Amino acid sequence: MSSHISNFLTGENIYLRPLEPCDSDYFQWFNDAEICAGNSHHVYPMNRTHVLDYIDSLDNRKDVIALAIIFPKADKHYHIGNVSLQNIHPINRSAELAIIMGRMHGHGFGFEACKLIVNHGFSVLGLHRITYGTFRHNIAMQKIALKLGMKLEGIRRQAAWKDGEWADVFEYGMVRFDK
Repeated sequence: MSSHISNFLTGENIYLRPLEPCDSDYFQWFNDAEICAGNSHHVYPMNRTHVLDYIDSLDNRKDVIALAIIFPKADKHYHIGNVSLQNIHPINRSAELAIIMGRMHGHGFGFEACKLIVNHGFSVLGLHRITYGTFRHNIAMQKIALKLGMKLEGIRRQAAWKDGEWADVFEYGMVRFDK
């Protein structure tokens, strides 16, 4: 649970707000093999100091927008994941989408968060292109990419070492007026 801090983007079921020090417990998600099964995390242990340093660095960066995914229920607001646009390039007007869901998988909140930040990237930041990469076996994230309107642009064969074996990375992308 996190305290209510003003939202930045609002969806039907969730809202996105800036990451705050009160969110620093999310380092535990990166230490959970099950949560990180479909991503490149869970290689080095994470701790609260790593996360607090990252959150602090966001104030001075224009190449990333990292937001907490908050699920409001009654008078409580639960931090259930993070979503970001990373490697924002002002000349190429491009960015990479990233998401981690720490809790409440399978309810569509990941898609809703991705849709909110992708729309923000195109309509407010003026991005032209957004990309996303995921492991071959991460079917849930492949479905999200396709539902967002992204196209499979390629497969980087054996591009990541994960859990003692090589994993292919599926690369998705979309330009502003795709659909």
